[in-house]
Amino acid sequence: MSSFKRISASIIQGSDIGPASYVVNTSDLQAVSVGKDLCKYADDTYLIIPAFNAHTRSAELSHIAVWAQCNNLKLNLAKSQEIIFVDRKQKEKFPAPAKMSELQRVEVIKVLGVTITNGLSVSPHVHNIIASGAQALYALRVLRAHGLCDNAL
Repeated sequence: MSSFKRISASIIQGSDIGPASYVVNTSDLQAVSVGKDLCKYADDTYLIIPAFNAHTRSAELSHIAVWAQCNNLKLNLAKSQEIIFVDRKQKEKFPAPAKMSELQRVEVIKVLGVTITNGLSVSPHVHNIIASGAQALYALRVLRAHGLCDNAL
């Protein structure tokens, strides 16, 4: 017979209560510097740092790692990414901040299920939706051609 073990910290993934539990557990996690936002939804956290505060990225990342450790959690840097959003229409170009060794820098990111480029375009997202719809229609046509889906189309 198995014995019971005490669980001191946990976020139940894949459950109905998991997202709410995450939001409650992370309610005290705040950005270190003024002018930054920590957006938390379900089991995702997004740290938004404006260009004028880019020099504080390492301090913010360290703060989150320390907070996680104090709350018996671990920041998974392998799943963490950095994206630098740029306004391609702006005449004055600003140099991108130096790359952080801890984070993978990407040009496309998925935020709450929506694919966004570093130019704030959602074209890849729209393309994926159209492609998946076309694939579904093709599958239905193949099924119908084999008499497996008479009322599908």
